[in-house]
Amino acid sequence: MTVALNTTALSEVRPATQPAVISVQHLRHVYGDRKALDGVSFEVYPAEIFGLLGPNGSGKTTMFRILSTLMLPVDGRAVIMGFDAARQPDQVRKQIGVVFQAPSIDVKLTAAENLRHVGHLYGLKGKDLSARINETLSRVGLLDRANEPAETFSGGMQRRLELAKGLLHRPAVLLLDEPTTGLDPGARRDLWQYLSILRDEQGVTIIVTTHLMEEAERCGRLAILSEGHLVALGTPTELKQEIGGDVILLEAKDPESLAKRVSARFGVETAVIDGKVRLEREQGHRFVPDVVEAFPGEIESLTVAKPTLEDVFIHRTGHRFWTEDQAGSETAAKKDKKKKKH
Repeated sequence: MTVALNTTALSEVRPATQPAVISVQHLRHVYGDRKALDGVSFEVYPAEIFGLLGPNGSGKTTMFRILSTLMLPVDGRAVIMGFDAARQPDQVRKQIGVVFQAPSIDVKLTAAENLRHVGHLYGLKGKDLSARINETLSRVGLLDRANEPAETFSGGMQRRLELAKGLLHRPAVLLLDEPTTGLDPGARRDLWQYLSILRDEQGVTIIVTTHLMEEAERCGRLAILSEGHLVALGTPTELKQEIGGDVILLEAKDPESLAKRVSARFGVETAVIDGKVRLEREQGHRFVPDVVEAFPGEIESLTVAKPTLEDVFIHRTGHRFWTEDQAGSETAAKKDKKKKKH
């Protein structure tokens, strides 16, 4: 069961007292009987890398589509740079750059030709457009490859060209949907370094959707979504600190029984997640000997670890970030994608 939070309290978690670049206000959207977004509210501030973290079906893709003016919400508002995304989409589109998860470059065209076509859509032409193309390609480190076909680029270089398309008209806000999909670890690292440069040197506000915990750790702040609800909002450090101790996992033949008895004996909240007894405890390494001694022979193995963002998700929702069905679907999708390449 997902726990919806008081978003009024969450909105108080902000970096200083700056006016919001993006204000999401009680956003709701449904697909038939399913609530994709159920009253989500948060704000994003200037020159911030803000992450939308959630598993499949959490609502982050719906949120991305609404912010990028591709979808109208059932209720609520999304305001970007003072413009309502539903009522003033043309003004919003001038303020945002969008990089979709699916590739959108024409690999048969050169890098410069790809940008020239985008420039025409924004009414740019002549010397101004040529100067803007050179400037943007320089910013993403592709100026020396401007006249080469995109099909000769590596995956990371093609992703940077996607970024260049989104940045050509100098937007104040950059929206990226799962931007590192299909990239190797090195290209992922390079992309995130470039996003940091955009934030620090250009003052661009960046929103990234992701289902990867290691990427969420790179964001200044996060909105964690689950089943259409906002379940956590804050910096990665703040969110992990709310766990208030270590996370302990116990394996036993009868985890349900052990969970009840550990809770009764030590007065701690326990839960059974994926067949393991999970609990949170200050100074977990000191608690472990006590629980092992209290239940001799019952505990087959145990782990003690510092909280992760997945632990925050479990703490707020009562279930894992990926369910078995979601993880299976993700694995099947990746295998299917590999088959299509071959």
